[in-house]
Amino acid sequence: MQKIKELYRGKAKTVFTTENPNLLILEFRNDTSALDGERIEQFDRKGMINNKFNHFIMTKLADAGIPTQLEKLLSDTECLVKRLDMVPVECVIRNRAAGSLVRRIGVEEGIELSPPLFDMFLKNDALHDPMVNESYCETFGWVSKEHLATMKSLTYQVNNVLSKLFLDAGLILVDFKLEFGIFDGKVYLGDEFSPDGCRLWDVNTLEKMDKDRFRQSLGGVIEAYEEVAKRLGVSL
Repeated sequence: MQKIKELYRGKAKTVFTTENPNLLILEFRNDTSALDGERIEQFDRKGMINNKFNHFIMTKLADAGIPTQLEKLLSDTECLVKRLDMVPVECVIRNRAAGSLVRRIGVEEGIELSPPLFDMFLKNDALHDPMVNESYCETFGWVSKEHLATMKSLTYQVNNVLSKLFLDAGLILVDFKLEFGIFDGKVYLGDEFSPDGCRLWDVNTLEKMDKDRFRQSLGGVIEAYEEVAKRLGVSL
């Protein structure tokens, strides 16, 4: 499968068309961003780590019956995926309080949230991804009520599968974001799942093992990503 044309360049990935109109190539770059792309740095090996990490996670989710866009791994930094009609809404699950939730409502970082919180945000960097709800999705026609219900159900299923997977590896899945798209009338999990889009803490020390190391200038970003991959058994 060959790249034909650059379709979209995001903050950390580039999307290319292929000779098959239903398939795309995702290329994971070494870029790491924060503050809606205002701060960007490059880290050696990051694109490779996230690509293989994402392949590992998506395979685990597919094995659990969750439909994903992933077709196969193409190289260290590339994978082949279905071409989805992406829904412009991020689905977020929060198992513990962190990040914007702490800033927004003043709860203590780290407290357990039971049941987990489900949030949705409009994907729009210029507006800083504002929080939305089901009513917004219906009124503005971003996604049908039926597909949105499926997205929410799948998000909780992903949480059940991955919370156990990470806990078995000595990690707490604090929170994460998912993106979905439609292909042939069916909802699929799209984009990626990597330490860029979730928070992971060591179960014993509560050390942060995700992109918060970059956001908060803690250092050791790639070392943390590699440690998480090693604990899960991801082959790098």
